[in-house]
Amino acid sequence: MNALTRVARRGSPWGDIYAPTYRFYSPEGGVEASGCFKAIDTPAGEEGQGVELAVEAAFAEAKVAGLEQPMVVGVIPFDKQQPSSLFVPRHVSRLLPGAPPTSVCGLSCGKARQCIEQPDQAGFKQAVGRAVEVLRGGKVSKVVLSRLLQLEFDNAPCAATVFQGLRQQNPEAYHFSMDLPDGGVLIGASPELLLRQYGRHFTSNPLAGSAKRLADPAADALVAQALLQSTKDLHEHRLVIQELDRQLRPLCRSLNVADAPSLLKTARLWHLSTQIAGELTTPASALSLACSLHPTPALCGFPTAAAKRLIAELEPFDRGVFGGIVGWSDADGNGEWAVVIRCGIVEHTRVSLFAGAGLVTASCPESEWLETGNKLGTMLSAFGLEREAL
Repeated sequence: MNALTRVARRGSPWGDIYAPTYRFYSPEGGVEASGCFKAIDTPAGEEGQGVELAVEAAFAEAKVAGLEQPMVVGVIPFDKQQPSSLFVPRHVSRLLPGAPPTSVCGLSCGKARQCIEQPDQAGFKQAVGRAVEVLRGGKVSKVVLSRLLQLEFDNAPCAATVFQGLRQQNPEAYHFSMDLPDGGVLIGASPELLLRQYGRHFTSNPLAGSAKRLADPAADALVAQALLQSTKDLHEHRLVIQELDRQLRPLCRSLNVADAPSLLKTARLWHLSTQIAGELTTPASALSLACSLHPTPALCGFPTAAAKRLIAELEPFDRGVFGGIVGWSDADGNGEWAVVIRCGIVEHTRVSLFAGAGLVTASCPESEWLETGNKLGTMLSAFGLEREAL
């Protein structure tokens, strides 16, 4: 576990012993926070006294205590009925955009002595097959199925060192590191922005549809063009954009959605990407808007309720914070929230990694297995592990 500050605050989900630390870096800058003034575990999906009201109350309390510009940071889980992992920090640094670390110092993680897949290859392919049958029935248009990889190391990896390496290997991403209430450190390099908001103006960059990048530049360019023309991937992407448009348009004075997806590249993958920008008709906080959009069809499916039921039926684990959203919002309503993908949880010698794939009627179990393996490669590389199609 990281070296954390010892405190004596009772009633916090982080317990009596440690105060959480938090790091979030994006192309727009960064937030570094530490110390817990107020922990907030109110579920984002709770009606009436929701997480927004809990945050507003915490901000008011923080201002009375002398925090002039309070901020809330943390994670909303995939299932919004589950407790949030948010806190108002005592200490916050706002950073300008900067380059990722050019060198990483620290001991290597060593070899993983155990690897457990949930589900294994046969189980995942079977789940994909069952999901496609449901999709062809017409009640669900898209569903996202994921899998976990649990690695056990002889020596506990240093989450801070791995995180720095992750930033170096994936400079284009939204990077996050956070101590979790139940123990462990969540780290990740997400390519997907759910929401960035300043005042009434916001942007979003949903992704859906991906392809593995190749080392040869000419072959890599062909892969990218094939993705742009893929009927299956374009259909999957369209479902995401149409639903976000439906949700956002009634809230906006103006809304601009790109006519067609473009390509976004990471170190390992090409993604279909659509830029969305808008201006809200009435003021709303970034946290409130992010919670209303989450989970998008990019991480859940469509229709949302039916897709969530299918996920609960077919996935043999609880996603928890995986597939959730991570970010920050301030007392003026500004904020930035990314999707919790290309990520993992480090808890002493155990590391849990997560990856998912969007399924439509044209999905193939073997292809979806390979896609999740490619996505797991981002985090495996950060831990010094290279395995194809896990």
